[in-house]
Amino acid sequence: MCRHLAYLGPHLSLQELLIDPPAGLYRQSWAPRQQRHGTVNADGFGVGWYAPGDPVPARYRRGIPIWADPSMPDIARVTRSGAVLAAIRSASPGTARGAEAAAPFAAGRWLFSHNGVLDSWRETNLPGLKAGDLDAATDSALLWALTRRHLESGAALDGALAAVIAEVEAAGATGRFNFLLTDGYSVAATAAGDTLWYREADGGVTVASEPGDDHPAWIAVPERHVLTADSSQVTICPLSTITERLTVA
Repeated sequence: MCRHLAYLGPHLSLQELLIDPPAGLYRQSWAPRQQRHGTVNADGFGVGWYAPGDPVPARYRRGIPIWADPSMPDIARVTRSGAVLAAIRSASPGTARGAEAAAPFAAGRWLFSHNGVLDSWRETNLPGLKAGDLDAATDSALLWALTRRHLESGAALDGALAAVIAEVEAAGATGRFNFLLTDGYSVAATAAGDTLWYREADGGVTVASEPGDDHPAWIAVPERHVLTADSSQVTICPLSTITERLTVA
């Protein structure tokens, strides 16, 4: 369910990142090539990007398919950024619809997206969370609330994501937890139940649910691994390694 993408590097237009690639995120809304769950992503979309000198990202979100928004191509053509997170949505049954349920979710300098599902999320016992903590009535919003709590407590991006997976699995929950998180300077992503790829090119890095083209430079992230990246370096390590580091700390 869902597809997402993050980019860090020299400024590019949203059109170059999302629309121009022959199998890019825009096309993945109706013709994903590697999606394991669902066939289209027509339940909303969102794009977040950072402007120079402003640590708080802008967002554009709609509760309709990205191809059905007549404004998106124009916005994409004229909007340039060196840090972008975008997502298209295939809604889990029983979750809210509308723009507020579409990733990326945001707080302060952070943007977050979830590709997957938290099974029986309404019944999952996660102490300390209240209904008012959720941006929308969705499993992804619940996972974002947990992530935000760890970030606000001082966790690094990769540590926050690993902590959330450990937390929900310790509570007996099951699901698929491919997360994507950025602060505009670095990106953290998890491969936990679905595909995740990255590509370094022209001084930047793109992290995505699936490649936007057939270039051989795309590299798959192994299952149960965490990727961290900035515009100059990519690191991949087992999810268990970060979880153990959190336990020791």
